[in-house]
Amino acid sequence: MRRFVLGEFSEPAACVEAARKLHAEGVPGLDAYSPYPMHGIDEALELPRSRVPLIALTGGVLGASGGYAMQWWMNSVNYSINVGNRPPHGFWTNIPITFESGVLISVLSIFFSSIFYFFKLPRTYHPVFESEKFRTASLDKFWLSAETEDQDQVSSLEARFRSAGALRVHTVVEQV
Repeated sequence: MRRFVLGEFSEPAACVEAARKLHAEGVPGLDAYSPYPMHGIDEALELPRSRVPLIALTGGVLGASGGYAMQWWMNSVNYSINVGNRPPHGFWTNIPITFESGVLISVLSIFFSSIFYFFKLPRTYHPVFESEKFRTASLDKFWLSAETEDQDQVSSLEARFRSAGALRVHTVVEQV
């Protein structure tokens, strides 16, 4: 059974500093929740760089290559038509479709990789959102959570959150 220890902070700077302190202490499974983006929380939690630009580049190159190869095959090999004694394959005439194919596949790869891989959707709920006290995360408070499966660690995590400056600390247990 997974347990989430939640700590509430009233100011974003206090939340970022607590995240930095708790991460330095080696608290596992830290995550932050806030009503708006907090400056410095990525560095405090030492989150890795996003892989979305690499996915976009890969999808764009594959889409452009596929679009160009499709046009070459259809115009030169599969259904070659001699119009005005032009060559069956012209590089410049294929640029618009090549560009559009690259953009389309890039956007689709970003969309589907984000939904299914990064966000792990479809996910009907997260246990933290079942807490009534946690509703202030979308209004005016800043929260840190630490995930653990060990019942014995919960009390020490709660004490660490209090020593880091949390106003309220409580634990949410995932109901299986």
